[in-house]
This record gives sequence, structure tokens and C-alpha cells, in this order.
Amino acid sequence: MMRMKLSPLLALAALLTPSFAEAQIFKSSAGDLIVETIAQGLVHPWALAFLPDGRMLVTERPGRIRIVTRDGKLSPALANVPRVFAVSQGGLLDLALDKNFAQNKTIYFSYAEPFDGGGRTALARATLDAETPKLDDVKVIYRQEGPPSRGGHFGGRIAQAADGNLFVTNREHFTDRDKAQALDNDLGKIVRITPDGAAPKDNPFVGKAGARPEIWSYGHRNPQGLAINPADGKLWEQEHGAMGGDEINVIAPGKNYGWQLVSYGVNYDGSPVGTGKQQMAGVEDPLWHWTPSIAPSGLTFYTGDLFKNWKGNLFNGALKFQLLSRLEIKDGKVVKEERLLQGLNERIRDVRQGPDGALYLLTDNNAGRILRLVPK
Repeated sequence: MMRMKLSPLLALAALLTPSFAEAQIFKSSAGDLIVETIAQGLVHPWALAFLPDGRMLVTERPGRIRIVTRDGKLSPALANVPRVFAVSQGGLLDLALDKNFAQNKTIYFSYAEPFDGGGRTALARATLDAETPKLDDVKVIYRQEGPPSRGGHFGGRIAQAADGNLFVTNREHFTDRDKAQALDNDLGKIVRITPDGAAPKDNPFVGKAGARPEIWSYGHRNPQGLAINPADGKLWEQEHGAMGGDEINVIAPGKNYGWQLVSYGVNYDGSPVGTGKQQMAGVEDPLWHWTPSIAPSGLTFYTGDLFKNWKGNLFNGALKFQLLSRLEIKDGKVVKEERLLQGLNERIRDVRQGPDGALYLLTDNNAGRILRLVPK
């Protein structure tokens, strides 16, 4: 890794942010990569989304949403964000723009909602007033069913399908891992709801006695990434194992993804997970797993033109290993991994593709940054 001044060619890029003169250079299979700092001084930023004009919405885990301009200026915290349970891993989490945002200005955001002395995953819908800045008409449309967390494992990643329905991940709160296999609660589940919060009638457990109608899939541990593959509309998910066994899954309705029956990892004390097996009949096997764990977070499919050889690839941030993982996909399978930005030495919490075709990263630190990744 070395440092250099920004190239004049990069200064001409459509959405380049030129206010930071220094950039980091990293090697990759696509040639040298330039990592620029777009903004800094964020406190544990968790999620990033792009507004139509190129500005960014960013959540900070302590409970703030900010608008960030293309030259890195941070707005004041948006007004009317609900109070969050900002303890340990809890706080303000993911956000997503509605598919019809240009017309309705609707956003969705997830957070740890204070509940019964702890917190539970909640999803709210609001109208964005980007100029004041504030949220209007805030309404909680989903609350996780089950016991509260005291600070561990909340989930909260959001993906909206082409039909407008929303997928939301729920973790098993670390201490309630047995509930991931029970259908009478939302812990360790991915749920599917309408933009108003109802369970769609074609959800797999609608009408089943003792099962929550919003459940789409179950047997998850700590889902930190969620994305819809633009090539075929399938839902992909990424989750933490314990010691090893971080997973990439393609999510199908009604399926069991194994926690805590099977795992490619072990518990933190070295003991086996569940049966001690890696596979089991009736349980979906992951497409990919990381052992040892990289602690993945943030997930996006690349569709841009800046990295032509990487079209269709899946990008994952990593918290523990502090890198960007690029997975090549062929015929719906992961065939190769490339580990990028090793030496960045920052936890990568989220990764998104920008409207300029660059990759944007959030670093999860007390003085977190927004980074922009482009070819040299």
C-alpha cells in the first residue's frame, strides 16, 4: 500500500468528490484501486443509501440519520428519528429508499427499539424532507416478535423486491439461539412484509398453526447482509457464524438454514454447534462459508461499468478481517473469492454501488468514514 495524489482523470469523473487530496492505493485482479475518503467523523455509521441527486443518507448507530453531500459535508442529524436502544450492537441500523422514492419520498429504516428493559428489531417508514432536514409521518410498520435483546445480535438489514414487499433480517439475540428453529417468534428469521407492515398472503407460513405469518425463512444466526440479485431476482443473505461458519445463502421461502442445528464453525468455547455436524437433511447448505470467520457485513451485487470484469460479482464488507471480499458468481454458485483492501485496517460495515459505478464503503469506527473505491 502507498499514497499518491489523485489522478487528473479521476477529477473529471461524474460524481468524484475532490475535496480530499490524498488517496490510498491497493492492488487487485482488476489493476490498482484508489480508495478516497468522501466524508469522515461519523460515529459508527451502519448503512448508506443514495438519493437521486447523488447525495447520501447515512445512519449512525447511536441514533442519527445524516445527509452527506458529494463533497463530504454532513448535515445536522435529521429530526424525528425515534429513540433507539443504543447498547452494544443495538442502535440505528439499516435504511433503504422505497422503489418509488422519486414520487413518494418514502424511506424505510430499522433500529433496536427500546422494549422491556432491552431492545427489539423494528422497521419504520417515513417521508424524507431532505432540505429541512427531517422525517415526517414516521410509522413503525414491523416489530420483532419475541423476547428482547440486552445488546447482542439485532439484524435489521432491509431489501425491497420488485413487487414492493420488504425483507427484513432478525438475529437470534445471541442468548436466545434456540428460538431460531421455533416458528412462534421472529428471532433468527427473515421476515417478508408489505410496505404497510402486513404479512403477504403468499408467505410460506400463513395459516399454519403456531407460526408467525411474516416469517419467510428461519434458522439464521446473525444476518448482516441482504441483497436481491438483479440477474434473477433471488434473495441472497450473509450471516455471521460463531467461530467459523460465516455463510452466504440464497434464501427460498419456508426453508431452514440450520442455526443452531448445524454449522461449519464451532461455539466460542470450542464446543460443537448443535449436532456437531456441518450438514443435515432438511437444512439448506450455504453456497459459501468463511472459516475462520471474517465477520461479514454489507452485501451488494455489482452492475456498474467502472469495473467491467466484476459485473455480477458479490461484494461483502468484513468487520473482523477488515477487508472487502469479492465473490465471483457462475450459474448461481460462488466459484472464487478475492480479498481486497487488506491493509486498510478499518472495519467495513456496509458496501453499496454508487450512481457513478464506484463502490462506496462505510467504516465502523468512532470516527467512521465513507470511502469511494475506483480503478486507477
